[in-house]
Amino acid sequence: AIAEQVTPMLTEFSMYTSLNAQLFERVKAVYEKRDELGLAPDQMRLLEKNYKSFVRGGANLSDEDKALYSKWSEELSLLTLQFSKNVLAATNAYTLHVTDSAELGGLPEYVKTMGAEAAAEKGLDGWAFTLDYPSYSPFLKYSTNRELRKQIWTAYNTRAIGGENDNTENVKKIVDLRIKIANILGYETYADYALEERMAKSRVTVNEFVKNLLEPSLVYAKKDIAAVYDYAKKNGFEGKELMPWDFQRQTSS
Repeated sequence: AIAEQVTPMLTEFSMYTSLNAQLFERVKAVYEKRDELGLAPDQMRLLEKNYKSFVRGGANLSDEDKALYSKWSEELSLLTLQFSKNVLAATNAYTLHVTDSAELGGLPEYVKTMGAEAAAEKGLDGWAFTLDYPSYSPFLKYSTNRELRKQIWTAYNTRAIGGENDNTENVKKIVDLRIKIANILGYETYADYALEERMAKSRVTVNEFVKNLLEPSLVYAKKDIAAVYDYAKKNGFEGKELMPWDFQRQTSS
């Protein structure tokens, strides 16, 4: 609730600073004479970073475009907040409720104790496991119950997809606003805008990096999966193929 109240205020202040024409003119005046000022390297770096921050924040836009940029930026900040809020709500809404101790195979005592305490707090019998990392991660790692691992993994990886905390429309709106903001600032895509100040600098560099990493590593990844599958089959695994919920777990000897 506090974040929803404060976020628009922070965005408004950010827009007031970055779109302040008089303030930018002063920064710009210094920037345009930077080679004549005998600045030390750290001073030059600070000046360049500040100038570029203003430009990337819309300082060079027309008054009409500044109004659009401010509007879209505020909408984006609120949507991003709502996205996070929905993910948190979806995380808190899920409980894997176990009442049969036979379904707790492989879980260390501390995980069982944590599950029992969580169940008691929720007014439930038995054990309760949630999507919070201290509960989710060890359950997925240690549990020998494949069906329950599948349930909790699926719940974790489909949070805020459908239901009352659905983020589908929020994602579409966030993407749309990011494209609009990037375009009005002179960038083809939001990736071009986001990467400009990063080490990669461009989409081309990122895509080439991923491609060059993927092609040689995929062969070895498939070999690793085959080795794990062979080991699992020798130790009683009856499935036709390994699934994501079969990996992050401790294999008992």
